[in-house]
Amino acid sequence: MSALVKPVTWTLGIVLLVIGILGFLMDSPLLGLFEVDLEHNIVHVVSGLAGLATANSWSRARMFLIVFGVIYAAVTVLGFMMGEGELLGLLAINQADNFLHLAIAAVCLVVGLGAKRP
Repeated sequence: MSALVKPVTWTLGIVLLVIGILGFLMDSPLLGLFEVDLEHNIVHVVSGLAGLATANSWSRARMFLIVFGVIYAAVTVLGFMMGEGELLGLLAINQADNFLHLAIAAVCLVVGLGAKRP
């Protein structure tokens, strides 16, 4: 897992930044699946920039994956509990978002927690 820390962080950072920008340019549901709104787009852009800012350092990238994974795991649980609509009255979500957040949380936590210092 150690070799995956930086590439996963780079990839996640780039994808989140691109999705955040696309969210400002395209109508929701984004890509025909994912509910987005202004706040959701801002979260994606900020998260993507944070990933990119940490991706050059193995230890910072690993910490990003762990923290991001924990946050996304919490968002996933709340999303499934609250259903479709708005997550805590802040972000537009639907079931596709919930399953995507689950996958992101799982990858981040598996890679981040499974990595040992190279």
